[in-house]
Amino acid sequence: MNDDTLRIRPGGPADTPAMLAMMDAAVIWMNARGNTEQWGTQPYSQRPGGAARIEQLMAGGAPHIAELGGEPVGAMVLDSGPSAEMPIAPADEPELYVRLLVSDRRHAGRGIGATLLALAVEETRRAGAELLRVDCWAGGGGQLVGYYVRNGFTPAEPFRYEAWPGQVLAMRVPRANPGEPAVT
Repeated sequence: MNDDTLRIRPGGPADTPAMLAMMDAAVIWMNARGNTEQWGTQPYSQRPGGAARIEQLMAGGAPHIAELGGEPVGAMVLDSGPSAEMPIAPADEPELYVRLLVSDRRHAGRGIGATLLALAVEETRRAGAELLRVDCWAGGGGQLVGYYVRNGFTPAEPFRYEAWPGQVLAMRVPRANPGEPAVT
């Protein structure tokens, strides 16, 4: 019997190989559709610094792993702000930041990314913050930006990282109980 229930669990360093496999598969999927600009053509795990970046995210952020039948099919890493190497200013208020979101393309259309983003909203609320942000590649006709807009984000500020066009998106997250003070 195959379990079709999507489950999300906390992740950690032991999930690095699964995360890298999803990243490598995403590069292949994007390249097959003509997108060679977002992450290039080289498998993510073989890019200079690629594996180390994922190892660092899995060890230092708040990773969450989506599973179907016990197999990783998606991942998201939350943090308290943008990556230091990105030209993005920290918010002037408490926030959570989606540092990475990826899903296994073999399971596209099952709402894995949307489910992980819904968890990000709940984690933001739980942290007492009212701002959730993410940055993404803005090239390719803005398809990825459109994905985040469909999931409740609003474009906030464009940026460039080297030749890579990017977009920061933001979502206001109301407190669960409007009378409670934010946790800082």
